[in-house]
Amino acid sequence: MKIRELEAFDAYMKLGTMKAASEELGISQPMISRLLSKLEIRVKFALFDKKRNQLKPTPEAHLYHQSVARLISQVRENEQDAAAIANNQLGNVIIAAQPTFVDTLLLDALRSFNVKHPGIGIKVLDVGMRELLRTIDKNYCDVALGITLESGNYSAKVRPLGRCEARCIMHEDHPLAREELISAEMLRGQDFIDLMPESPLRKRVDELVQTESADRRTVAEMGTMRGVCALVDRGMGVAVVDPFAELLLRGTSVVSKRLTPLIEWEVVFLTPDNVPTSRVAEALFSEIEAEVDRLKGMGILKKDRASPGL
Repeated sequence: MKIRELEAFDAYMKLGTMKAASEELGISQPMISRLLSKLEIRVKFALFDKKRNQLKPTPEAHLYHQSVARLISQVRENEQDAAAIANNQLGNVIIAAQPTFVDTLLLDALRSFNVKHPGIGIKVLDVGMRELLRTIDKNYCDVALGITLESGNYSAKVRPLGRCEARCIMHEDHPLAREELISAEMLRGQDFIDLMPESPLRKRVDELVQTESADRRTVAEMGTMRGVCALVDRGMGVAVVDPFAELLLRGTSVVSKRLTPLIEWEVVFLTPDNVPTSRVAEALFSEIEAEVDRLKGMGILKKDRASPGL
């Protein structure tokens, strides 16, 4: 069946006259008549009885119209869906991200994305780096936000966003709060609030302390950067955190200091390597990139971009 023939039939059945049907579809009355004749040939049963120059629908026509009306409705919904997809206003996007991004960078980016694309559903997978790489490799997510600390080889398309520099945080009353630059030697003997041992940043901190022979005591381990900052705010010790943690320090008594030697890494946006990047994913990347640029202006991220060395 041709869709135009079905549309002519639907319009005539609903409106009852050639004139009304032609006005509805924006075509001539003779064209409506020809479309109905062609459809009648295709279905192989009578759709109309002609009486006094009027077409009276047969019982079979009324029965058939129920099916045609459903089909026309589905086609129009399909057209609307296609237009919405073309304008990034329909669908879903799944993003895998490490907890520190979920609590900081992503919040404003997702809000801005939602304002521009209210028809797109958003699902955030809060995962560690190892699980994030598995998720993107298995196509369990559309996009991912990760780092290059202990990442190995990506099986994904990678776009660098900016470089991070680890910070040392402590309560404003802590003796180290008077210093502008915190060295590994200054951390000797300090009580530490640490991330869990499997955290890439935790491993780098452990390596730094061991290299500098600076003994330390871990008084607490937390699974999230938010938890680490909360305990530092309560005066339990110092911590080495990523710079996004500074967004969690507003309204607290915690201060942030530069650390030497530097611990640096790249923040990267990832999409699956074996499937094309969707328009929705590209739109989300634009919002994340805009948020990254804002954080660079705040000094939280470095303004220069370096190759992640993948």
